[in-house]
Amino acid sequence: MKLDYTTSITIDLPRERVVELFDNVDNLYKWQRGLQSFDHISGEPGTPGAKSRLVFQMGKRRMEMIETVTRRDLPDAFDGTYDVEGVHNVVENRFSELGSNKTLWETRNIFEMKGFMMSVMGWLMPGMFKKQSQKYAEDFKAFAERGIDVRSGADA
Repeated sequence: MKLDYTTSITIDLPRERVVELFDNVDNLYKWQRGLQSFDHISGEPGTPGAKSRLVFQMGKRRMEMIETVTRRDLPDAFDGTYDVEGVHNVVENRFSELGSNKTLWETRNIFEMKGFMMSVMGWLMPGMFKKQSQKYAEDFKAFAERGIDVRSGADA
């Protein structure tokens, strides 16, 4: 089972600032709901081939994934793969200037489901994956523009 979709959001900040906030690992906790830890495993952090372990708590479910950076061409692009049991996710991030104070952030997500249960989940609830990706984009926008931290709902 394979899902392939794109999300996009316009952020009311210059691209340079958006990329600066996006590229700071310490900020991940402020806009990725449920992120418990981000630990570098190998390679030069943030560069192609670098691997990191991300742990998320989503309700009662703990999810551990491995990020592998596949492309770093900032301020234009940052790509990676995210592997968790039963799922391989390719994420391509693109940042485009829309004038001096607006940035378009587009992500292409390709989910490859492995195994029966994940394939059934992808087939039955494909919208859930896109909704989650769009929510991360909205949370990043709120953090970038207004300093809202998802951990508290207040200004960072």
